Amino acid sequence: MGPEEPWSGTERPLGLLASIRHFGATIVALIQTRAELLATEFEEEVQRGFVIFLWMMLALLFGTLSVLMLAVTLLVIFWDEHRVLAAALITVTFVLITVGTALLARTQWRSKPHFMATSLEELRRDRASLDRQRRG
Repeated sequence: MGPEEPWSGTERPLGLLASIRHFGATIVALIQTRAELLATEFEEEVQRGFVIFLWMMLALLFGTLSVLMLAVTLLVIFWDEHRVLAAALITVTFVLITVGTALLARTQWRSKPHFMATSLEELRRDRASLDRQRRG
C-alpha cells in the first residue's frame, strides 16, 4: 500500500501530511473534472449555435425569395381586376406572418435552457455533498 492510497482498516492510518495530500489531489481532480465539463458544454453550445445560425440564414434567404415570388405572382394574376386589394392582402399577410414568427422566436428564446446549466447543477451537487461531509 502506497502513501496515497486510502486506509483499508488493516494497515495503519495515513499520516496527517498524506491525508492532506490525498484531500488536495481529490479537490484538484474534482476541479479538473468540472473544468472539462464546462469546456465541453461551452464548445457544444458554440457549435450548436453556429449550426442553428447557418440553417436560419438559409431558411431566411429561401423564405424571402419564395414570399417575394409569391407576392409578384399574385400581383400579376390580379393586376387587371383587383391590384390594390391584392397588394393590401399580401401586405396584411406579411404583417401577420411577421408577428407570428416574432412571437414564436420570443417563446423559443424564453424557454431555452440556461447557459452552462448542467455544469452549474454539478457544482451545486458537489457543494451540497461537501457540506454534508463537513457536518457529519
